[in-house]
Amino acid sequence: MFAFLKITLDKTRKQCANIEHLPRSFFLYKRYEKYLHDDYTPPKDFKSYLKFIEENEFFWIIIERTTGDFAGFVYLDNFTGGCGKLHSAEITTCFEQKFWGEKTYICAMEFFDYAFKTFGFYKIKAEIYPQNFRVKTLLKKCGFICECTLKNETLRLGKPQDIELYSLINEKKCEEK
Repeated sequence: MFAFLKITLDKTRKQCANIEHLPRSFFLYKRYEKYLHDDYTPPKDFKSYLKFIEENEFFWIIIERTTGDFAGFVYLDNFTGGCGKLHSAEITTCFEQKFWGEKTYICAMEFFDYAFKTFGFYKIKAEIYPQNFRVKTLLKKCGFICECTLKNETLRLGKPQDIELYSLINEKKCEEK
């Protein structure tokens, strides 16, 4: 139902792919930035957003296959692993509001399946603010478990902010052991 398009911005080789989606993804990022960052993360302008995408090889645009509509973006970072083998990563995603609900769930399940198969992760993590009930509900529906609450983990809007850590274990990896 969804396609995950890799954005490529390689200025040294003058190679680009799927960059027509950058303005929409930046606009979406700016709309929901307050839910994605704390007081220690400097806001991104378009130039720093492009630099972030250029440096992150794990950034995808989400397109609905049947309509070709831009649905959002997803990226992975904060990896654990080494020696060419990744153990886990943290996911961050944003969706256009018209895709919230069942479509977001379907897309999430497709992406988790893709990430587990492609990268061989044992675990995918998500850090969220406890008051973000929409994302909590989605994570639980997708099979994520709340591992812990990090009390006063950061500052947000000048006040101490808890962060909840959720994880999804790759059951197929567990069966291999």
